Amino acid sequence: MTASPFSPAEIAAEGIKPNEYEEIVQRLGRHPNKAELGMFGVMWSEHCCYKNSRPLLSQFPTTGDRVLVGPGENAGVIDLGHGLQLAFKIESHNHPSAVEPFQGAATGVGGILRDIFTMGARPIAVLNSLRFGSLDDAKTRRLFTGVVSGISHYGNCVGVPTVGGEVYFDAAYNDNPLVNAMALGLMETATIVKSGAAGIGNPVLYVGSTTGRDGMGGASFASTELSEASLDNRPAVQVGDPFLEKSLIEACLEAFKTGAVVAAQDMGAAGITCSTSEMAAKGGVGIEFDLDLVPVRESGMVPYEYLLSESQERMLFVAHKGREQELIDIFQRWGLQAVVAGTVIEEPIVRILFQGEIAAEVPASALADNTPLYPRELPAEPPAYAQQAWKWQVSSLPVATTAGITVGIKDQSWSQILLTLLDVPSIASKRWVYRQYDHQVQNNTVLLPGGADAAVIRIRPLEQIQDLTTDLSKINTGVAATVDCNSRYVYLHPYEGAKAVVAEAARNLSCVGAEPVAVTDNLNFGSPEKPTGYWQLAEACRGLSEGCSALSTPVTGGNVSLYNETFDASGQPQPIYPTPVIGMVGIIDDLGKICGQSWQHAGDLIYLLGANTKPQLGASEYLHTVHQTVAGMPPAIDFSLELKVQAACRYGIRQGWIKSAHDPAEGGIAVALAESCIGLGLGAIVQLPSLGLRLDEDFFGESGARILVSIDPKNRSAFELYLQSQLAADWLQVGTVGGDRLQITAQEGSIDLSLADITQSWSMALDRRLA
Repeated sequence: MTASPFSPAEIAAEGIKPNEYEEIVQRLGRHPNKAELGMFGVMWSEHCCYKNSRPLLSQFPTTGDRVLVGPGENAGVIDLGHGLQLAFKIESHNHPSAVEPFQGAATGVGGILRDIFTMGARPIAVLNSLRFGSLDDAKTRRLFTGVVSGISHYGNCVGVPTVGGEVYFDAAYNDNPLVNAMALGLMETATIVKSGAAGIGNPVLYVGSTTGRDGMGGASFASTELSEASLDNRPAVQVGDPFLEKSLIEACLEAFKTGAVVAAQDMGAAGITCSTSEMAAKGGVGIEFDLDLVPVRESGMVPYEYLLSESQERMLFVAHKGREQELIDIFQRWGLQAVVAGTVIEEPIVRILFQGEIAAEVPASALADNTPLYPRELPAEPPAYAQQAWKWQVSSLPVATTAGITVGIKDQSWSQILLTLLDVPSIASKRWVYRQYDHQVQNNTVLLPGGADAAVIRIRPLEQIQDLTTDLSKINTGVAATVDCNSRYVYLHPYEGAKAVVAEAARNLSCVGAEPVAVTDNLNFGSPEKPTGYWQLAEACRGLSEGCSALSTPVTGGNVSLYNETFDASGQPQPIYPTPVIGMVGIIDDLGKICGQSWQHAGDLIYLLGANTKPQLGASEYLHTVHQTVAGMPPAIDFSLELKVQAACRYGIRQGWIKSAHDPAEGGIAVALAESCIGLGLGAIVQLPSLGLRLDEDFFGESGARILVSIDPKNRSAFELYLQSQLAADWLQVGTVGGDRLQITAQEGSIDLSLADITQSWSMALDRRLA
């Protein structure tokens, strides 16, 4: 065979390894042309084919009584009962947001919304999970404000409420922020729209916006480490138009309801290349596609640019032959492009035409599913950093006295330490963020951001759905959703940390009264090609799998974002903390039986469920913030107890006994008590259980399987009788709501703060740093 027409540098520029190029040549029986090389580059990237992570993902539980669509489609779909179905998915837009935070975040929202309505579902809510470096750094502040502006711009303009999320700040994310967006949608079509092409001779329609050069090679860009050069790679960032997407939502849902659409696929990562090859491969057919028919916004484009463009708000349909004009008319009425640009063919290939000639011809499976796999071996032993961290002992800390603790040369009282923790940006109020989001558009947001451990959305279809088994007026069903990840836990012990992530997500849903049902995950990690990076990824996947199985919350899909590393000035790669974000949804049968995290009435009684669980300081926020130490083991999860505690909380809420519920997370029970006080300005007097621990463990230690709840005193006997039957002695009344101070006693130590001081520290932390 002749020598390659491409230099090693040109091949590497497409993200293709030498051995992968040899495989391409073998599969084609020839050298690829420039367009084909680009197609393989994006489709064989980690972002598209999961070549390093796919073997690990196969262990996830993916089936369940309510799962209608699992991994492999644009979004997962679950059965809510009453004939209602929910589509949901999480995706990342990390690298684009590091380069151009506003557009990177905005198009991340646009992309996840398209995954939802491509299934035939109307988007009803968005959540986001965000990670940034230290706010002391001016660049971090620029990235943070840009990302939040991008999310709010797209979500507000498209008319989908941003109802919840999480924001963390840590130097591990300097220069490599994480922007994960989750969306939920209510199915409006009689059948779920799938992506597999079918029907030889059926027309292939290009619909939506025009194609330009923006977003070129974004999938490959997302599958490499960030360097100082790539941070200037703005052409790889897409540009979104939320108003056009709003029209696209309505046009697609209208088109799906005609029954004229056989299959649909969003043009997301890898654009035309991905949509044509995936639709063909899933249907076991081929697609012939003519680039000359594609509506463009720029002149002089060549096939390579058409095929790798990631211009936003575009879709590919396969229509029933003879009904294409019906669909074209719908899209044109909404002011959108719609043209027949291809045909379903029998030969399982993707054939691209340009100016009357074949510009590319590749087997569909070679691009979409028969892609490289790199099974890797786990290191013989955990990395040195982890082994060293596990040696940490709480006895290495200064002595904890009744008055407080000495840090360096400074004595700090327990009250001062609580104020310090409440001022930590990762713990403090995120009002600065969510006040920029329209979280009430569509008028179905039941619990507002900042008021509960999870978002709650009313399920209210815009019209009577054909297969609905219950009158809409009689349905009071809701959906709760949360995104969670304590990445410090996962960094210190990926297996235990990942289990804790799943447990906390379910706990947060239980705290609003929702039954946890299913999961979508976003795996944000460093390079899997390095032993430490692969160990973190593999062990975290093992923990997620075990956690989802134990809690009966199957995984319906998700996203993998690897190579989240930046090169410093000396050329050394700096990976992020391993961050497997869990997006979990739960069902609420009666929206009249939910609760938030704030105390409701003076005189209410405060209980701690899981009161015998011993909190610990390893991997804690207290250890990190007060002692500048990241070490120790994260709390091990007891799933048997976790299930009991969460079930008791949900039952108490459904009986109307529990008026507030809150999960003690970062900062331990002292921070959780403070947060419960702040909402409605109600203080509390609390006596913590005696577990034979240090005072800082009592106040600020962290663990799983604990929930703080408050009840009306009139329900005391019924509630305690139930707790005794379900939790035996693993619960305790710890206090009473009332007053304008938070007073916490543990052993001989105490915290005593005014609500004014608590609220000031917690509510203004972000504003102070951004002023």
